[in-house]
Amino acid sequence: MSRIQRREQLIGIGRHLFAAHGFDAVSVEEIATAAGVSKPVIYEHFGGKEGLYQVIVDRETTALYELLQEKVRPALAPREALEGSILAMLDYIEVNPDGFGLLVHQSPQAIAGAQFSTIMSDMGEYLTELLAAYFDHLGFDVETAPLYAQMLAGAVGTMGQIWANDKAPEKEVLAAHLVNLMWNGLRGLEHEPTLELPGRE
Repeated sequence: MSRIQRREQLIGIGRHLFAAHGFDAVSVEEIATAAGVSKPVIYEHFGGKEGLYQVIVDRETTALYELLQEKVRPALAPREALEGSILAMLDYIEVNPDGFGLLVHQSPQAIAGAQFSTIMSDMGEYLTELLAAYFDHLGFDVETAPLYAQMLAGAVGTMGQIWANDKAPEKEVLAAHLVNLMWNGLRGLEHEPTLELPGRE
């Protein structure tokens, strides 16, 4: 097996193990055993478990962004952009369940001293750009766009976890329901939302 082939093998095995058990529960020894190599091979290629994990996260994040860029073009209307974002996420889950499982269950600070992106935080950043322009057009406070973007990303991520297990309902049906909730919710936003519970000011 060539060096490149070995590296790809380790990435594939690491992706599967991290997705199934989480970062903390997987050891370098377990990865090496699954690959049929000694532990020094892992360190030689990646410097350790953290390095392997970072390579996998970077690769999965890139794959998601490529799908988003394919589905969401600058000229799209806001609703079309929202639909494209949701479909891109579901497409990603459909073709790469291990990658989704790895990212969605991982804390951004899984390892002390290092920052790792999660699929929902990345999705939130992407949606922030879309919502900021939409809020500006409607006269809403643009500074609240990241808050609403993370709400939308969280909803998609949570439903994605449920859908990843049995793929029901069909992808387009789930996307339509998510768009229905989110788009109609966005259209009904108040400029200065308040709570209406009795006794609260």
